[in-house]
Amino acid sequence: MKLSGSQIVIECLKEQGVDTVFGYPGGAILHIYDELYKHSNEIRHILTSHEQGAAHAADGYARATGKVGVCMATSGPGATNLVTGIATAYMDSVPIVAITANVARNYLGRDSFQEVDIAGITMPITKHNFIVKDVTKLADTLRRAFRIAKSGRPGPVLVDITKDVTAPTSLTEYEREEPLPIPRSTEFITEEDLQSAAEMISKSKKPFVFIGGGAVISGAYEEVKEFVNKVDAPVADSLMGKGAFDGTDIRYTGMVGMHGTKASNLGITECDLLITIGARFSDRVTGNAEKFARKAKVLQIDIDPAEINKNIRAHQSIIGDIKEVLIRLNRMLKQQDHKEWIKHIIELKDRFPLNYRKDILTGPYILEKLYELTDGKAIITTDVGQHQMWASQYYKYTSPRTFITSGGLGTMGYGLGASIGAKIGMPDTTVVNIAGDGCFRMNMNEIATASRYNIPIIEIVFNNHVLGMVRQWQTLFYGKRYSNTTLSDKVDFVKVAQALGAKAYRITKPDEVEGVLREALSLNEPVVIDCIIDSDDKVWPMVPQGAAIDEVFSEEDLKDK
Repeated sequence: MKLSGSQIVIECLKEQGVDTVFGYPGGAILHIYDELYKHSNEIRHILTSHEQGAAHAADGYARATGKVGVCMATSGPGATNLVTGIATAYMDSVPIVAITANVARNYLGRDSFQEVDIAGITMPITKHNFIVKDVTKLADTLRRAFRIAKSGRPGPVLVDITKDVTAPTSLTEYEREEPLPIPRSTEFITEEDLQSAAEMISKSKKPFVFIGGGAVISGAYEEVKEFVNKVDAPVADSLMGKGAFDGTDIRYTGMVGMHGTKASNLGITECDLLITIGARFSDRVTGNAEKFARKAKVLQIDIDPAEINKNIRAHQSIIGDIKEVLIRLNRMLKQQDHKEWIKHIIELKDRFPLNYRKDILTGPYILEKLYELTDGKAIITTDVGQHQMWASQYYKYTSPRTFITSGGLGTMGYGLGASIGAKIGMPDTTVVNIAGDGCFRMNMNEIATASRYNIPIIEIVFNNHVLGMVRQWQTLFYGKRYSNTTLSDKVDFVKVAQALGAKAYRITKPDEVEGVLREALSLNEPVVIDCIIDSDDKVWPMVPQGAAIDEVFSEEDLKDK
């Protein structure tokens, strides 16, 4: 049958099982939006307050569900407003498809109204992108976009479509196609690599497992658990690896790196074999790369060959889908026994626990109380800064896709849009966004989106009236010169939230926390909680930039100096 380009866009979305699109209309994309209106009973459109919010919502939806998230924007500024969200997804390997519409073909290259080369702009931050100028190629391009986004190492794909291709008069034959299943990436897994890895593990006396976001993406939760039990090793994770291994397990030592626990950082420094599963050795993890895990051989398992030996030299690697690699490796491994090593690591955990001030209202206390009241079953999204680190430290994650944050790009303003997407994708799960006041200011207009559709997310703002993480660095390394990090103005977040249609509370003392959280969790509506905390509260422990991770220090260490 013959369909117009805009009809083909909608039919292809339906082919791919898309049930929700996040976006913002404009002139160049009106044909698509007109067709979307006719199919509103099949595809739900969420009108965000800003295109960046649409990209973050698509990202949060994808991370929470494991499906491809979809966002839409018009040409020019609409498309460029997606860029930060696309870059965020790219850095964290999140499958989203961004659909934009450009000016008609005969207006391209003429500096036409709202014309921009969005394909060129996003080339470095997409897994692939397309510009479609021929309606006969539209369906296949959209199908390729979805396949690319979710195959191998996932990532964002952009499809830019000229307006004339979407016009009602632009017709071509269309035939529905069912998406083919995407096989797991196994072509580079070799028996030789598996045997070498198994031999390294069997010879190790002090193995340590380091888990990254790849383990979450591959859905390898059960395989990771079996692997850790067989190897009998302690486990640390990256920010992106949260939930791939049970955070309440005795072997779990916490996060590694700049704000990692002492047990993780010291344990990795002492180990003789570091088994890295789906992690890319970010600089925030390794600190001084030359001194990272310097006593250990490194076994790296990753789906992306480009990550092997990129930041840290691997003595042995296995390239392939994490779940498939571990299934095969688990079959080969004999049960290991490292009781003394595990005992030593547990002693490090007992000796260097995370702690915080109990006499004032703090982010860690609020997070511990939230964990208690949600029984650890909520999806936690975050913005970026001190609150993000506290959320990674003090809320325990026992299953994958329950901690959603901007890790690689570190995007302030990410969490609120992501929480909206996560809640729409997982409507039966409590979703809480942890934000700082600096981050909340950037995208707080998305509270209006949550209110418009009555999306019952909870926004907890750790309000210290400063840019907390930057201030922490200024305090420790810049002689307390607080250049443009103090937010001492008259903005009232409670009034703002109420004006945007949400229920709002303010907390100033520890004894107010439980009652407000209980009430917020009982409501089926958007809630903002403004939590007034001390401007000089810090994230501990910490590794100075460029130092080795075993140079980690706490507040007590600082006082002793």
